[in-house]
Amino acid sequence: QVQLVESGGGLVQAGGSLRLSCAASGRTFSQYAWFRQAPGKDREFVAAIRWTGSPYYADSVKGRFAISRDNAKDLAFLEMNSLKPEDSAAYYCAAAIVPLALPSASRPTSYDYWGQGTQVTVSS
Repeated sequence: QVQLVESGGGLVQAGGSLRLSCAASGRTFSQYAWFRQAPGKDREFVAAIRWTGSPYYADSVKGRFAISRDNAKDLAFLEMNSLKPEDSAAYYCAAAIVPLALPSASRPTSYDYWGQGTQVTVSS
């Protein structure tokens, strides 16, 4: 059974940092991504990374967030620095069987599997 499990969310003050993890089981994926969704808003692309390590970022997080992966352990990470209150949302890990380039990599419908989400709350 294929499963993605996120961890690492929590409450942090503005300017702080958090590191999200996504553990995959059941198969290996060519691409991982992180999306986020705040109450009343659409799911939003945050970052994606291919098997080769090539990352993509949303403009809103460039220079503050870093996506990485450990192919040997089927893990993906999202390092979030200089957090802002507007970064508060449920963060979801997504995985695709085939590698994706932009703009497909930024579309939720491009991904085959999703985690259950982890909440990130940034206080001002």
